[in-house]
Amino acid sequence: MALARRFLPSMSLLRAFEAAARLQSFTAAGAEMNLTQSAVSRQIRALEELLGAELFIRERQAVRLTVAGEVYAREIREALQRIAGATLTFRANPEGGTLNLAILPTFGTRWLAPRLPGFLRGNPGITLNLTTRLSPFDFRLEALDAAIHFGAADWPGAELDLLMSETVVPACSPALAERHGFRAPADLLAAPLLHLVSRPDAWERWFALQGVPFGPLRGMLFDQFATAAQGAISGIGVALLPEFLIEDELARGDLVRALDLPMESAERYYLASPTTRATYPPLDAFRRWIRAEAAGGAGEGG
Repeated sequence: MALARRFLPSMSLLRAFEAAARLQSFTAAGAEMNLTQSAVSRQIRALEELLGAELFIRERQAVRLTVAGEVYAREIREALQRIAGATLTFRANPEGGTLNLAILPTFGTRWLAPRLPGFLRGNPGITLNLTTRLSPFDFRLEALDAAIHFGAADWPGAELDLLMSETVVPACSPALAERHGFRAPADLLAAPLLHLVSRPDAWERWFALQGVPFGPLRGMLFDQFATAAQGAISGIGVALLPEFLIEDELARGDLVRALDLPMESAERYYLASPTTRATYPPLDAFRRWIRAEAAGGAGEGG
């Protein structure tokens, strides 16, 4: 940190720069911060002297960011937002600690959310914040302590705790099933197939498992299970969906199994966390809790 302090401008300089960069005006930035235009100008000049380069191009009564200034402004804005978020989180729960968790949307709403009251009852001092992420990210650049990951056991810089496997089944609306009269796996080749962007080869693997020869498998693409399931409910096609995520739709009859031929996905669900947070108490508590929940088999074959 002794070296880092040399490159750590004061908060007043950074706030003045962020406001001027966002508003593209020293005068407007001054009005927002209750400072004079000249005061903002002096702070920007002090920051430029510290950096050894100009951040703005000054043109008569107007200013605009340099190319390097635009990049710096974006990074400073993100850093200030993280500081503000950390402060808000601390004020909301100064004693128990906070866990910032990234979730997959359908898994989060269908499997995780109904179970969270149990975690919160058992850990009343912990504040849990949820945000959605569809794919792996760099924990060093995100203010997140952990993430639910579905895929291969591969996330650079992260520790992975195996949670559960998953079984998918071809599902569709009752009307579509009646119209096509599915009796054998090959019958599904004549139906519109719904594909998930995150699993582009799922149908190929399913037909191969059933021993059915197939050519190019075209159809609509979806980026989330929830929309794919809704598409199947509306009757536009057959989707390969995790049984444990569509239990309610199957129970209500909104969806039916086109054929009762499930397939275990090659991927798995994991709790991913940065190795630097391994001993963080809220994360440790959540890890122990979610592994126990997953061990109950809720995701294994439905």
